[in-house]
Amino acid sequence: MGQKDLTKGSVFPTMCFFALPMILGNILQQGYNIVDTWVVGHYVGSDALAAVGSAFALMTFLTSVLLGLCMGSGIVFSVCFGRQDEKGLKNSVGASFLLAASIAILLMTISLLSVDGIIVWMNIPAEIVEITRDYLILVFWGIPAIAFYNFFGAYLKALGNSVIPLVFLGISTVLNIGLDILLVAVYGQGTAGAAVATIVSQYISGLGIGAYTLMKNQEIRDAFRHLRIRKKSLVEITNYSVLTCMQQSVMNLGILMVQGIVNGFGTAVMAAFAAAIKIDAFTYMPVQEYANAFSTFIAQNVGAKQTIRITKGIRYAVMTVLFYCTLASFVLWFLAEPLMHIFIEKEETAIIAEGVRCLHTIGPFYCGIGCLFLFYGLFRALGKPAVSVLLTVISLGTRVALSYTLSAVPAIGVVGIWWSIPIGWGLADLTGIVCYGRNKKRIIHRKNQ
Repeated sequence: MGQKDLTKGSVFPTMCFFALPMILGNILQQGYNIVDTWVVGHYVGSDALAAVGSAFALMTFLTSVLLGLCMGSGIVFSVCFGRQDEKGLKNSVGASFLLAASIAILLMTISLLSVDGIIVWMNIPAEIVEITRDYLILVFWGIPAIAFYNFFGAYLKALGNSVIPLVFLGISTVLNIGLDILLVAVYGQGTAGAAVATIVSQYISGLGIGAYTLMKNQEIRDAFRHLRIRKKSLVEITNYSVLTCMQQSVMNLGILMVQGIVNGFGTAVMAAFAAAIKIDAFTYMPVQEYANAFSTFIAQNVGAKQTIRITKGIRYAVMTVLFYCTLASFVLWFLAEPLMHIFIEKEETAIIAEGVRCLHTIGPFYCGIGCLFLFYGLFRALGKPAVSVLLTVISLGTRVALSYTLSAVPAIGVVGIWWSIPIGWGLADLTGIVCYGRNKKRIIHRKNQ
């Protein structure tokens, strides 16, 4: 199975080698998002790009619910693995799967029944309502597949295996890109073709990683064969998962609300934001996945009561993230316009200019989002997911409040939305520093007694 005990070996190389497949996996995923945006933008048009961009924000929010549940479960799995508690791990697996599966079915059902209300709530312009609706109805059917992939991926990563999730994500990405080009560029199926490509690849990766894990791992087969939901395990999984789910959901709900404000400025700004946000996400994505790997590293060492490795891990993680984010900010400043040209035709000068302005506003502050991701992962691993929720509420609450307030001022307009993003990061980081500084000894040492 390629399990990796993160409680042993040199700290910095251990974290980096574990994080690398996760980073590569997210690069593949973001690569697909870029190709998807490029195909839709070039072969269907700017209206379709605006529709898919709005749907992407919504699906990111819905996916974040399942991702949060599985990330929270992954922390519990990691702690059990670190303290070599096989019975606790099996019990946690059953409780987590039941929770994730139930939420996935519920989420898909509610989304399909509420699609018209969602479109109104998102303030979708009239000219793209129909294509947005058709696209959403199709991609909603892929929600259970997302749950499958993230559940089994979280389990494998918790055991130190970050390679197999990468393999199945790679298969999904290649298939997705191929179907995108075939259905949209060759057969002209428009946004519906892009949606079909997405859900087919999601089910391939979700069912594939599930089948592989069940075939290769005796412990998880035993967990499902003798499935018993014990109250203690269910309470523990729920505490971690629900709070992590809240953190992820609040984060993406804030982004979705900002998308609604952006939609009020018309399809040109929507298209600029759709392209810019893909570039932005691709740029800071490596540090997001590094923070997730860091969280698993900390959680395993919490279970093994390795205090020294925890403090070393924090120090190395901060240095790594600051180095990468500084470099990323520098590169993006000079490449913002060429990167916008990947998605938008050069003749669309107003759209490109707005996208560049967005990237030039938020790009210099990537150290803020990098440190925030580390805080999220750290507090989850230390058994304090509520702090991650607090930081997210501060970050996104600030962003939404300032977006509404500043964008309503005629002299500021849409640029107020762009500036609200780094301001939110900064306030959340300050809060994280205060929370960690006041509770450092109590949190770490209590968890390792």
